[in-house]
Amino acid sequence: MSNKEEKPEEPNQSSWKEFFYNPRTGEFIGRTASSWALIFLFYLVFYGFLAGMFSLTMWVMLQTLDDYTPKYRDRVPNPGLMIRPKSMDIVFNRTDESKYLPYVKQLNSFLQRYNETEQEGNELCVAGQYFEQDAEPVKKACQFKRDVLRQCSGISDADYGYSEGQPCILVKMNRIIGLRPKGEPYISCSPKEGTLSILYFPSEGKFDRMYFPYYGKKGHPGYVQPLVAVKLLLTKENYDTEIAIECKVEGTDLKNNDERDKYLGRVVFRVKWKRMGTLALKPSSPNKPRSMDHRGATPRTCT
Repeated sequence: MSNKEEKPEEPNQSSWKEFFYNPRTGEFIGRTASSWALIFLFYLVFYGFLAGMFSLTMWVMLQTLDDYTPKYRDRVPNPGLMIRPKSMDIVFNRTDESKYLPYVKQLNSFLQRYNETEQEGNELCVAGQYFEQDAEPVKKACQFKRDVLRQCSGISDADYGYSEGQPCILVKMNRIIGLRPKGEPYISCSPKEGTLSILYFPSEGKFDRMYFPYYGKKGHPGYVQPLVAVKLLLTKENYDTEIAIECKVEGTDLKNNDERDKYLGRVVFRVKWKRMGTLALKPSSPNKPRSMDHRGATPRTCT
């Protein structure tokens, strides 16, 4: 005979057990199996209906879109201007390669698509005429080889003029589908204060009309934007002076003076030729070619 008496279960413990499963009623967490089945069926139908409505509306919306052209383009009728190297503050020292090497690397990387081997597969277009291809399913692109940029191409001068204190800046227009600028668009740059001589490549800083219109990334896969190289002919008088330079697209109907958007048809950047201590000028290496050929480029002294 056991001396231990069995203790009755506490009411709280019994109620918790019956909450999860009640053997008398067959309920699980307060509901019978048929009740749970009806609830699952309701939510299955409800969420299935929502998923069907979402899929239907997405399908209808996609039928209104074009894979090649955005439906609404009225907000971007005019292109902005951008520069390479991708920096609004260009600070360098010609005697310290580490100070301008990041800019050189950026330009080298950016101009890879403009190499002759990349551009040989594109078309030799007629200068001065729009390259219309509205009826073609896949559009062809006009050639733009980097040697057109001459001293700023990175071919004759691997440092793009930075080691000489005459840096090159590449200017490009943002791509806008269907843009056909009237007139002869060209880039004009000038310092905010003072005077500065500037060289442009191609000659006179022109964007040829044969690179327009643009048909979109999918419909115009081989397209590369035309570029204008701006070579700043800095002098010793520009040592340690920050020069603000504004470039605009001129000679066309494109806007370049909207005060609400400083990048609409124009761009402002700053250049500083920094002199560190009394370092002597770095002599040109005999193994590194330097181009002093200014043919095809007319320097402008801008104020």
